[in-house]
Amino acid sequence: MNRVAPSRPVGQMIRDWRQRRRLSQLDLACEASISTRHLSFLETGRSRPSREMLLHLAEQLDIPLRERNHLLTAGGYAPIYPERSMADPAMAAARRAVELVLAGHEPYPALALDRHWNMLDANRAVAPLLQGVDPALLEPPVNVLRLSLHPDGLAPRIVNLHEWRAHLLSRLHGQIEASGDPVLSALFDELRELPMPAAESAAGGGEDLAGVAVAFRLRTEAGVLSFLSTTTVFGTPVDITLSELAVESFFPADPFTAEAMAAALRR
Repeated sequence: MNRVAPSRPVGQMIRDWRQRRRLSQLDLACEASISTRHLSFLETGRSRPSREMLLHLAEQLDIPLRERNHLLTAGGYAPIYPERSMADPAMAAARRAVELVLAGHEPYPALALDRHWNMLDANRAVAPLLQGVDPALLEPPVNVLRLSLHPDGLAPRIVNLHEWRAHLLSRLHGQIEASGDPVLSALFDELRELPMPAAESAAGGGEDLAGVAVAFRLRTEAGVLSFLSTTTVFGTPVDITLSELAVESFFPADPFTAEAMAAALRR
């Protein structure tokens, strides 16, 4: 069981999460089916929330499981959400599911990521795309955002670097807004300060996706490969590690990319 020590009064934590979700006391009270007076008393510490009330408010505020444990601890209750490593025998089914998703996505790239964008696993289609990357960036834990935007990583070969960089930073900022994670905040500051290598313009090499999605366009020995990405998460996790795990899958955005990836995997 993951034990955490409270750092702030539980009422302040409820208020902070409500404000993070941009809800007024009236908004949250209506969604939680409680009075605004009761919610005000909880936030100011005039009333002590029950364990059930904390879990109910956490559900309404869509608080991550890790932070729900913090909330419970601050309220004087034991955490209820376990945090197991992916190597734990209890995670065998989940681990197998991730392996099936990764392998089943070949010949196209797919990666399993933790909450801080560190790569936990990848399929065979990822390695050919990493040629020329500084080996230091491939030392575990491999952070895929740093790998993508670092001038010694993929950045010099990303054709639409400015667009892709803005897309990644926007996603990361959204995660920070949703979770309040200080590690993600530090990563955002680091990535924002990375120098921008000069990126050449590429003619062709991808279909026009303007207004539909941001493509990831990478220059390789085979030519410019163009991908669309999707993110898969577990639908009903009750384990912290599983709730924070995501699979990032890349699909070919044009026939040339599909053919090139199939050929690369055959080789």
